[in-house]
Amino acid sequence: MYLPRHFEVSDPARLHALMRAHPLATLVTHGDDGLDANHVPLQLDASAGPHGTLRGHVARGNPLARRAVDSEILVIFQGHERYISPSGYATKAGHGKVVPTWNYCAVHAAGRLRTIDDPGWLLAQVSALTAEHEAGLARPWAVADAPADYIDRMLAGIVGIEIVIDRLLGKWKVSQNQPPANQASLIAALGDDPMAALIREQQQQ
Repeated sequence: MYLPRHFEVSDPARLHALMRAHPLATLVTHGDDGLDANHVPLQLDASAGPHGTLRGHVARGNPLARRAVDSEILVIFQGHERYISPSGYATKAGHGKVVPTWNYCAVHAAGRLRTIDDPGWLLAQVSALTAEHEAGLARPWAVADAPADYIDRMLAGIVGIEIVIDRLLGKWKVSQNQPPANQASLIAALGDDPMAALIREQQQQ
């Protein structure tokens, strides 16, 4: 992706935090039929591999499940995004030389795709994924709550995927290219929108 230096974020902890907070990723592959994209919730294991490892599953009927072993893949995680109006800039009143833009955070993870067709691995993966996202609920559901034979049938319909990340890029386009006065006025204009916190956080880097 186009990545001017002032928008680049390379701190693995910040990149991993966004990936965990926004786990529904876009998986982009290129095969005989051209480009293909799938939207899949993924789990990050930051301790496995040079930049971490992503794990998930897809329907057995998904062409992604039949990709060649060790095929290249790009995984895109989209964080918070927000249209930015020129009316939020302090300099608008002074000279009017301002235009709209779009602020956003994104992480691109590239690596090699491996498919896994093992019931034990799949059960562990869906159980961990479920536990992670049910944790905050008043009455969390667990895979073990469903009949075992039903879960076995469901597992037979999916294939596991694992991506060892070999390249990780982060882009935080959060008004770094604006003067401090515009950053301050934009934070005030955004109020409790998460983008205000992101701009403030970037000021402290």
